[in-house]
Amino acid sequence: MALGSALIANLGALWRQRGAVVAPDVEVKRPVRTVVGLFRSKWWTIGYVAAFFAWLLHVGALAIAPLSIVQAALATGFIFLGLLADRFFGLDLGAREWTGMALASAGLAFLALTAGGVHGQQSGYELASMIGFEAGMVTLGAVLLVSAHRGEVARHRSGVLLGAGAGALFTATHVGIKAVTHHFDGPLSLVSPWTPIVVAGAVAVFFASARSLQIGPAVPVIAVTSISGNATSIAAGVVVFGDPLGTGAMVVARIAVFAIVVVVAALLGGEMHEAAEASGSSLRGEGSLRRGGGPARAHA
Repeated sequence: MALGSALIANLGALWRQRGAVVAPDVEVKRPVRTVVGLFRSKWWTIGYVAAFFAWLLHVGALAIAPLSIVQAALATGFIFLGLLADRFFGLDLGAREWTGMALASAGLAFLALTAGGVHGQQSGYELASMIGFEAGMVTLGAVLLVSAHRGEVARHRSGVLLGAGAGALFTATHVGIKAVTHHFDGPLSLVSPWTPIVVAGAVAVFFASARSLQIGPAVPVIAVTSISGNATSIAAGVVVFGDPLGTGAMVVARIAVFAIVVVVAALLGGEMHEAAEASGSSLRGEGSLRRGGGPARAHA
């Protein structure tokens, strides 16, 4: 289920990016106009339907398997992303992008699969750990979203910053879903203190992700969003749900690999930005012309 979710999610993300660049600019202050404008774009709608099916598969996987094991399967999404972008969407990927996605996929899979001795559902979670982690993810997501519109960096990296923020908020929603499904016993189980977090996080992710796809290069934005979500979800498995961190040298190895994954995410959103920008400039230019204006404005 997680593998299917990874494949469909990346296909849907590429479709949504194709639709987002020809839709009106995303504006949080005009939510109805933004939503209507996005769904009037054929490719955005198709991509969103695909994302919904991917989400259902993800929820199903979370309900029956440990969070870290689900994330290990989802890590293969980078390979799906590269193949789909290169073969079917005409996005030329360079050696650095392929290397970055391969390293991220291998690193995330290593982190998840070395959780060690975790089978079936986790036994539960500590309330204090859940509250602290969720607060941390919401804060991190908010900081990244705000940073996307401030300073010199924002002009060149706003798309990937929004994507990284969306990834952190994805984790907040996924952890909430895991908590809800852990106690699920019929529709009344949805009346939970974590349900509002899931709903609010999903709304914030919708706008942040849509804007990131509008103003950023497709592959780095999608990859950074996925890396941010996967890495923080694996951390959630350890911090919230008690997945083993390891012992001895394994602890050091996992921390080192986690650091490498973070660096890879920065490279995908930074040094690789210009190459991907060149490959995607013609499509974004077409979107700007169709909207009847200049370059996309970096507002939300």
